[in-house]
Amino acid sequence: MSTAEIQPSPTTTDVPELVVGFDLDMTLIDSRPGIQAVWDLLAAETGAEIDTDLVVSRLGPPLTWEMAHWFPADQVDAMVARYREVYPEHAITGSLPLPGVAESLAAIRALRGRSVVVSAKYTPSVKLHLDHLGLDVDEPVGDLHGADKGIALREHNATIYVGDHTADIDGAHAAGAVAVSVATGPFTADELRAYGADVVLNDLTEFPAWLDAYVLEQRLEALMARLATYPSLVVAFSGGADSAFLLAAAARAIGPANVVAATAVSPSLPVAELEPAARFADSLGVRHVTPHTHEMDREGYQANAGDRCYFCKAELVETLQPIADEFGIAAIATGTNADDAIAGFRPGIRAAFERGAITPLKDARLTKAQIREASRSWGLETSDKPAAACLSSRIAYGVRITPNLLARVDRAEQAVRAHLAPYGVQNVRVRDLGQSASIEIDAALLGAVDNSALVELVRAEGFLAAAVDPRGFRSGSMNERLKEPEKYR
Repeated sequence: MSTAEIQPSPTTTDVPELVVGFDLDMTLIDSRPGIQAVWDLLAAETGAEIDTDLVVSRLGPPLTWEMAHWFPADQVDAMVARYREVYPEHAITGSLPLPGVAESLAAIRALRGRSVVVSAKYTPSVKLHLDHLGLDVDEPVGDLHGADKGIALREHNATIYVGDHTADIDGAHAAGAVAVSVATGPFTADELRAYGADVVLNDLTEFPAWLDAYVLEQRLEALMARLATYPSLVVAFSGGADSAFLLAAAARAIGPANVVAATAVSPSLPVAELEPAARFADSLGVRHVTPHTHEMDREGYQANAGDRCYFCKAELVETLQPIADEFGIAAIATGTNADDAIAGFRPGIRAAFERGAITPLKDARLTKAQIREASRSWGLETSDKPAAACLSSRIAYGVRITPNLLARVDRAEQAVRAHLAPYGVQNVRVRDLGQSASIEIDAALLGAVDNSALVELVRAEGFLAAAVDPRGFRSGSMNERLKEPEKYR
């Protein structure tokens, strides 16, 4: 069976998109000072005796419920209207973000997720608070309380809901979401736990670490479940962190005897990559093959336009297909991850998909950072290995690729890396701009090393001129020089 016959759609994933819902008052923000100011104003205007300290001690339920404690039933609607009228002027600026809010929202973004606020508060007021504090939330929803919050959570496909109130637990459970409670509101951690919270945290400062661990566990389970559905696999193994982790995961899921690691050998592979790749595969007990690819014979590859990677990946998968057929293996897997899928234009991903290669890491929504974290937990030596894209990625678009140019770049990079070894260098790129070269090294080393020495090392390999990029190493920086990138997406 050809891999093309079993390939899922390009949008297939094994886990739902990460969507996290949050309550607002006393979960994301301490709104008590502002709310108390509004109630004090109502008391002054109406002469009603309102215990505003008591009011702000039990935030959470709808405003009409609280208003009914202090005003006759026939006045509640009018007082709610007045409250909302004066709220923007008196309540917004007095409210502050609770500790850990920015970090929690950033953690969701890092995991390629979205956030939604679902609150009992009046929707325009929710938006005012979020805008005033500059909180990076994708969707604000108001006017929902308790189990009714589940309506919005389901609508936005939230799988986690974070709140400080028992009513927030009701909302999470109504949506089938994980109920995460923070003890920053009117209930203690023990009370929230006893009510049925799935997870109880002291405050949001603990949320990023919990979220990272929880999501990684979910995504790893999805990865292993997907891999276990294949009796055997060929893994396109470049030796980098992503494909190394995929190889290790496949060996765990279906056994090393059912996995073949294939490292393509060609002028675009840095010489120093092959031996470590063979050693890593051997450490897992998987068969390692080193087929020669001939992307240089493809005009589209040599021409080096923005779609160069398409021809390279096409050559790779088409080379691996006969190997898969020889071993009776139905699937070829690449190390494409969730970040790759959204990182600008990646024509190589399209080429692999068209030829039936599967992308288990992407389908499990595993990010580069998660792959490195999981690799560390598994004790893989590749966990902190610097990115090592093929040598052709160093050649400026439009400069025709030849074996000699690739070899020159490889020699120049090895010379720079050897010179900087005493500094603990991680990332080195020599970008071939034609007659000149741009040297990229870790930003932390800029100013700490002798740039002139690096320039001379690179020029010695045949470049007429060279300069150290003052911005430091940037993965994929050649894409910044590509004209009309949309053409190749």
